[in-house]
Amino acid sequence: MDHNRFARLKVRGFTLVELMVTIVIITILIGIAVPTYQAQVRHSRRTEAKTTALDAAAREERYYATQNTYTADTGQLGYTSASGSFPYTTGTYYEINSIVVTAPTANTTGVTTGAFTVTVDAPAGSAQQADTACQTFVVTQTGARTATGTDPTPNTTCWQ
Repeated sequence: MDHNRFARLKVRGFTLVELMVTIVIITILIGIAVPTYQAQVRHSRRTEAKTTALDAAAREERYYATQNTYTADTGQLGYTSASGSFPYTTGTYYEINSIVVTAPTANTTGVTTGAFTVTVDAPAGSAQQADTACQTFVVTQTGARTATGTDPTPNTTCWQ
């Protein structure tokens, strides 16, 4: 009877080969899953860049409606900074890198027009700088949205 008891004890548990195969499979899965997850997180954070750029553009239009000109001063746009210095951080992952304003000029019909360009990108040292596909988001007074990055079609992909 003692011999049967030891025979049953031997078949319990895992062999070293089984454990090593399991570890290799888990390592492969983690090697695929973690970079994919990080890419998805960076992609989801682009929403902040788009929101920041569109918010600044909307503030420019509100300012223009009351002052008949655009401004590069973030304080005049209602942000907490009165200096208008850049970069101006509005969120966690992106910041307004610049607001370029073209002075208003009268066209041939006497209508005064001006222009602005809002540029938003990830701050230095931010984890979002690893998102090389969509590095910079730009909005103009016409509502044109462009982007720069390594993506073959950043203007389309980045603003989706």
